[in-house]
Amino acid sequence: QVQLVESGGGLVQPGGSLRLSCAASGSIFRINVMAWYRQAPGKQRELVASIGNGGITNYADSVKGRFTISRDNAKNTVHLEMNGLKPEDTAVYYCMSNLRTHLGDLGSNYWGQGTQVTVSS
Repeated sequence: QVQLVESGGGLVQPGGSLRLSCAASGSIFRINVMAWYRQAPGKQRELVASIGNGGITNYADSVKGRFTISRDNAKNTVHLEMNGLKPEDTAVYYCMSNLRTHLGDLGSNYWGQGTQVTVSS
């Protein structure tokens, strides 16, 4: 079993900062990609940021320059440092990992339960 658990969400004022964390546990052979998605009420789930092998990162245009994704391979964790938060960043943030559970496994996607981020005055 693979489990991803997010933490760090909460209520913050516009312009504030939050640091989200996600820890993966279970039968993990190798993590290919870790990413953060978010879903606001009435909207589609969207990719916020991802980090792959070699530390290659990708960000949604809406968060570039404000968010930073990082990965601690030794701990099977991923973080999302969010600065300059805006009300439109309000959403449930989900951790996703594409990982292999064993050698020969091409990789499958696993999702965390989500953590609420609310940006409001």
